[in-house]
Amino acid sequence: MQLSKSIKRAIYWELGIPLALLSIGIYHGLMQVIYRAGVLRDSSFAKLDYYQGLTLHGVINAVVLTTFFAVAFGHATIAFYLKKEPNKKVTWISFWLMTVGTVMAAWAMLAGKASVLYTFYPPLKGHPLFYLGTALLIVGSWLPLFNWMQLYREWKRENPGQKVPLAVLGTLVNFIIWFVCTLAVAYEVLVLLLPWAMGWKTTVNVTLARTLFWFFGHALVYFWLLPAYIMFYNFLPKLAGGKLYSDMAGRIAVFLFLLFSVPVGVHHQFSDPSITKGVKIFQSLLTFGVAIPSFITAFTIAASLEYAGRKRGGKGLLGFFTKLPYLDPNRFLFAYLICGLFIFIFGGLTGMVNASSELNNVIHNTAWLPGHFHMTVAGPVFLSIVGMSLYMYSKSSGKKVFLPNVAVIIPYLWAIGILIFSTGLSWGGLIGEPRRTNMGMTYLNPEHELFTPEWVPTTMLGLAGGVIMFIAGMLFLVVFFGTMLRKKHSEGELIFPVSEALHDEKPIPIFNTFKPWIVTMVVILAIAYIPAFMDATKNPGPGAPAFAPESPVPIEAPAKKTSAVKTVDEKTTTYVK
Repeated sequence: MQLSKSIKRAIYWELGIPLALLSIGIYHGLMQVIYRAGVLRDSSFAKLDYYQGLTLHGVINAVVLTTFFAVAFGHATIAFYLKKEPNKKVTWISFWLMTVGTVMAAWAMLAGKASVLYTFYPPLKGHPLFYLGTALLIVGSWLPLFNWMQLYREWKRENPGQKVPLAVLGTLVNFIIWFVCTLAVAYEVLVLLLPWAMGWKTTVNVTLARTLFWFFGHALVYFWLLPAYIMFYNFLPKLAGGKLYSDMAGRIAVFLFLLFSVPVGVHHQFSDPSITKGVKIFQSLLTFGVAIPSFITAFTIAASLEYAGRKRGGKGLLGFFTKLPYLDPNRFLFAYLICGLFIFIFGGLTGMVNASSELNNVIHNTAWLPGHFHMTVAGPVFLSIVGMSLYMYSKSSGKKVFLPNVAVIIPYLWAIGILIFSTGLSWGGLIGEPRRTNMGMTYLNPEHELFTPEWVPTTMLGLAGGVIMFIAGMLFLVVFFGTMLRKKHSEGELIFPVSEALHDEKPIPIFNTFKPWIVTMVVILAIAYIPAFMDATKNPGPGAPAFAPESPVPIEAPAKKTSAVKTVDEKTTTYVK
């Protein structure tokens, strides 16, 4: 489809800004492994300390990049499949809200006034502009959904009885999940954290803040993933030279994500004493449930790839694998998607461990966790984002890809790096290595009393993998921005490699509409989270004390009509009513 110049420009900016910021995110990813391995022990290297860098790395890579891309990709898929352009005014208002919000939050992080990771966990406190910025980013990302839903309803009226394109269903489901889950974190930021950061409140209900965050925080994973799933179903079979084995399987998977993506956040709170055991067990079961659409996808895409490989001459049990276009520069998007799909096998399997309460007790807050989620967000999510960004820009701008032979090798180099990196972290987690820790100053410092030599090999693996990922990431930025600087060879047109369905499946009405699924989603959410929020309200704990950014020790809360019963150490005193 030939997009208008205004929409094209908006999409280019939505792709270009986060990819430019990605250079900062990737750099700080490299610095994390360098600090952890003890190569550098000065935490203020380059005027940015370890936790400041960790915050920049997490927010840029996991929130800014993914949100901007999801909006840009949504504009493109809606326009391409429905043949209807998004409203220009809404598109640009959305863009500017997200951009201004990003700039505000970036200033707070770069100034060292919001080194809070990206979990919004009190007593860690950020500058008010950090919270206002994230709120604007979220609100800006909501606006396209309402516009797309209007276009969807128009298309339904104009095409009665026709199947809604699978990519459109996936896009709308993704943003419905995003809208629902961000309502919780918006409440946390605007009602709990912002007044606290402004000094209008002296404390915060920590349990409620955690519960609200994870209502959003784990659903965020599926907001990352669903654009990749859309590409797996709609584009990967075509790129492989075949057809999609089952369009209906894709529809079932998409709607199951709508049901199970949000009511699973409590599995991050298995160690939280304020949440009752029944709530934890129920959400643990729902977490296993959300694996079902991933298994459906795995088998469907595997069948689609086998069909393509055998169509291209593959023989024997696994011979079809050798016939796929792994290094074809004209189909470079295939390389990004297939590498992401392969990495996600390991990311999904390690995620099943986290869903089990008993196993979670072993790996909670260890390096296992970043080992797992890097195989998710840095696997199919990252590779699909960067691969599709390059594809969309090249096709719509009419510019040829810069260094195409390098572009097609990058995802394999990245895959090698992420597997080495995540193996190191996962192994380290199983032997107790902590996450979010500048280990080079203590555990990996031979001169320190906490030196732990068994963690040396695991952190060295993490360092090796991180260096490879950094090289691959920098190469991609050279390719992408090199493409932007090239001259046009044509006017350009946004054309996606649409996969045909192998089987002519009879349409089932329930998989062509949203209403019953949204109602069911609301019911499951109520069952899963009303008891959790009641627990958080009834068992608030002592609350988050005031926090000084220059000190890791919370300021002792004043004893209001309380009596001191026990001194824990010289700095902290516990009070009870």
